[in-house]
Amino acid sequence: MTSSNKATKIQLFDIWSPQMRAFHMSWFAFFLCFFAWFGIAPLMKVVRAEMDLTKSQVGWCIIGSVSITVLARLFVGWWCDRVGPRIAYTWLLIIGSIPVMAIGFADNFTSFLIFRVLIGVIGASFVITQYHTSIMFAPNCVGTANATSAGWGNMGGGVTQLVMPLIFGMFVTLFGFSESLGWRASMMVAGAVCALTGVAYFFLTQDTPNGNFKELRAAGKMESKAAVSGTFLEACKDYRVWALFLIYGACFGIELTINNVAALYFIDYFAYFQEMDSTKAIGAVGLIASLFGLMNLFARTLGGAFGDKFGQKWGLSGRVKWLFVVLFCEGLALMLFSQMNVLILAIPSLLVFSLFVQMSEGATFSVVPFINKRALGSVAGIVGAGGNVGAVAAGFLFKSEAITWPTALFIMGALVTLTSFLSFAVTFSPATEFDASREAEEALGLEPA
Repeated sequence: MTSSNKATKIQLFDIWSPQMRAFHMSWFAFFLCFFAWFGIAPLMKVVRAEMDLTKSQVGWCIIGSVSITVLARLFVGWWCDRVGPRIAYTWLLIIGSIPVMAIGFADNFTSFLIFRVLIGVIGASFVITQYHTSIMFAPNCVGTANATSAGWGNMGGGVTQLVMPLIFGMFVTLFGFSESLGWRASMMVAGAVCALTGVAYFFLTQDTPNGNFKELRAAGKMESKAAVSGTFLEACKDYRVWALFLIYGACFGIELTINNVAALYFIDYFAYFQEMDSTKAIGAVGLIASLFGLMNLFARTLGGAFGDKFGQKWGLSGRVKWLFVVLFCEGLALMLFSQMNVLILAIPSLLVFSLFVQMSEGATFSVVPFINKRALGSVAGIVGAGGNVGAVAAGFLFKSEAITWPTALFIMGALVTLTSFLSFAVTFSPATEFDASREAEEALGLEPA
């Protein structure tokens, strides 16, 4: 441990230390949030047929699912600086579970869209996950901790593509539910699990290695709420934050978009699936779409781990250079995937693209903790919101009647490639570089032999 009791290594089988309990609870909570957030995506074939949705209406659902998350992430980042991640996560999980379950009562496009928008609030969970691991782990491994917790959480977007069709199939084939009732019951299950996890988060975690915000402030060991006022504006005035905002839109925003469209994309653009009946097609494309999200098992961790390695060798500027490389490659890989019209080629190109998009996310948040430590929550919230802004912008491409979905993917890839050059706008002063180097050396020096 460092002098501030931050963990200097990730010990996966440690469930007793507050640092590792926070690590495991934060990634698992984010996993469930992601699972619930995109739980309806692999079932959209049934929803589209039941409600007779047009391409434009499906596009609005894609946009709606990620739009409110922009505001939610900005608020939650500010909120974490004041009440701490434990209280923030507890309430977000409980409140966010309500629209996840309530979408089961939608009976037309309008009501479905309203609940789809409200479900997006639960996507703010990412900010709390990154905040919690950032204050629990030392500089030498914080990039890896952030990337792994977020990556394993993002994996929920892949698992839901695989599991929700199975839950849906269970309700339809085993319990005899109609398809209409089956997708509604499936979402009820997802929401209920989120609510229960919110209660568990309150009892199983603490805000910092040394205790909770409330007790630490009462003991005079931490800045008061008044002392951290103005941190949001402080973060807003830093141009580097907005550069990372756009960069995160070009990686996490793309991942959100693919999570929303992958199942329908394979059904609509590959004839193989059009010959299957509804239940089998949903299961088959769900399996393929799940591969994209399941890459989070290791891909985002690689992005953060290499960020830490580049940081140890070349300082904070090394982290930024690594970010440029993976984001640039992401753009090229997405353009390649968009041109694949044969299934046997589309799947491996999807996996290569997935590798780079998730490494880019990990690389981004290996930089974020060093931008402004006093305003960590606000910086994480703004950058995290950038991911959703990117997803909203991409959603308009898929809504357009004039653009095919492969063309939309190609345009996105070109824009990602251009955005990668914004990495060079993220610079650090010599003093900040020195402080980061000293903290990393201190952390490494305190590791057991």
